Amino acid sequence: RARFRYDPRMQNKATTVKEYLDALPEDRRKALEAVRKVIKANLDKGYQEGIQYGMIGYFVPHKIYPDGYHCDPKQPLPFASIASQKNHMAIYMMCVYSDPKLQEWFQKAWAKTGKKLDMGKSCVRFKKIEDVALEVVGEAIKRVPVKKFVDHYESVLKSPSKKPAKKSTAKKTPTKKSATKKPAAKKAASKKTAAKKGAAKKTAATKSGAKKASPKKSAAKKGAGKASTATNGTAGK
Repeated sequence: RARFRYDPRMQNKATTVKEYLDALPEDRRKALEAVRKVIKANLDKGYQEGIQYGMIGYFVPHKIYPDGYHCDPKQPLPFASIASQKNHMAIYMMCVYSDPKLQEWFQKAWAKTGKKLDMGKSCVRFKKIEDVALEVVGEAIKRVPVKKFVDHYESVLKSPSKKPAKKSTAKKTPTKKSATKKPAAKKAASKKTAAKKGAAKKTAATKSGAKKASPKKSAAKKGAGKASTATNGTAGK
C-alpha cells in the first residue's frame, strides 16, 4: 500500500513523456528509452502511459478504475514507472512490490542472469543500462494484465492489515498477568516459611517442657521412696 518512493527534489517538471526524456543527459535518456521500449512491448492494452508523480508512469486510467489510487484518488492507480533520480535511474514496479509471489520469482529470475539486483521495496536502481535484466523486467510486466492487477490491489486493500498487531498484544497479556502473580507467590512462600518456623518453635517448646517435667517426676519418685522407707522403719519398731 505504500506510495512510490522518490525524491521530490528530483521531480521533472515535464508534462509529457517526450519533454521528460528530452530534458535528460544523453546517456540517461538512452537508458530510459531502452527500458521504456521493453515495458511498452509487454504492457497490457488497458494501461496508459503518462507523467505521474514527476516520472514516466504506467497506470490504470480512471475510465477503467474510477476509484483511483487510495493514497490520492485523484491519481490513477500506479502500476509502474521509470525515472532519472539524482544519483541513479530507477524502475518502480508496484506490480512486483504488492505481490510476494511475483517478487520472489522476479528476484530469482534476475539472479539467474548473473546481474546484481539493487532493489528497494518497489524500485530497481541502476546507473547504466547494462546493469538491467531487461528480459526479466519485460516478463514481470507481461505477467500482470490490468484485471489481475486491479483484483489483487483490491484484495490487499480489503485485507485486515492490523491482525498481527492484535495477536502480539494478546500474547503479551499473559506475561503481565504472570508478573502480577509473582508478588502473591512470594507472599504465599513467606507465609509457609513463617508457619514452618512457628511449628518448629512449638516443637522445641514442647520438648523443653517435657525435659523440665522429667526432673520433677524423678524428684517426686525420690520423695515417694523416702516416705516408704520411713514407713517401713516405723513398722519394724
